[in-house]
Amino acid sequence: MILPDPVRLAIPVFVALVLLEMLAVRLRRVGAYEWRDTGASLALGLGSTVSGALVAAPVAAIATFVHQFRLFDIPFAWWAFLLAFLLDDLAYYVFHRSAHRVRWFWASHVVHHSSQHYNLSTALRQTWTGFVSLSFLFRLPLFLLGFPPAMVAFCAGLNLIYQFFIHTEQVGRLPRLVEAVMNTPSHHRVHHATNPRYLDRNFAGVFIVWDRLFGTFEPERAEDPPRYGIVANLPSFNPLWAAIHEWVALARDCARARSLRELAGLAFGPPGWKPGDCSLTADAIRARWAAGRAAPATAACGDPALPAGERP
Repeated sequence: MILPDPVRLAIPVFVALVLLEMLAVRLRRVGAYEWRDTGASLALGLGSTVSGALVAAPVAAIATFVHQFRLFDIPFAWWAFLLAFLLDDLAYYVFHRSAHRVRWFWASHVVHHSSQHYNLSTALRQTWTGFVSLSFLFRLPLFLLGFPPAMVAFCAGLNLIYQFFIHTEQVGRLPRLVEAVMNTPSHHRVHHATNPRYLDRNFAGVFIVWDRLFGTFEPERAEDPPRYGIVANLPSFNPLWAAIHEWVALARDCARARSLRELAGLAFGPPGWKPGDCSLTADAIRARWAAGRAAPATAACGDPALPAGERP
């Protein structure tokens, strides 16, 4: 069965809603748009579309090959689409959590977090190097179970469309039941924040229940408003540098590794890991913040010193 690409169909809606949100920001004075930042997001979105088209054939070939060894023959039925959507969202949670906990995956995913603003244009800030980081591997179990590749791709597109709508500061808290089950703007603002308490939290795509089940949920707190970006923000709005900067840093660090253990830690450990006492991983930053200590300066380790963290 041939299914449409829901993301491609949704692009005009995305553009219209970005324009409407720009108007809402001016009228309500909630949130912000910065033209250079928005331009970088749009360029990164366009580049992601091009890179995705270039690797679509090999990804489809891999999916089709794996599907040959399926355990079940799952039909194109309504219940199968619902089950595929649910399991694809679980696969997305596993991928997304890994993308924050393993530097190799983070090198590709970091581009999505590189904006210091949080608006609908930020949702368009997508990676160019997902194929290089092997992010497609996380959906292979769905093909092994027997879900047709076209069905999984369709559900993944719906998942991505849903996530577009939660990249906004124009929506506050939704009704309690919705906040309990679904990923919402409030939950996802936490995910994009660099505040110590919010680091590596709320990895959900559509259903926040995964974070609640696996211990990675953190509510948005009025007394600790989110600050967006990455721990060491980029010095420019260059979309090419945003797309590759972490790969460059990863290669540079790995070239300096003094042992295979260091090499493995730098490439596949958590982002911010360094040998010795130089680490600035999310866990280390959160632990120091919880203890009421400033975040460590890392100039001695070859990186620019970071600002001190707040006390809890």
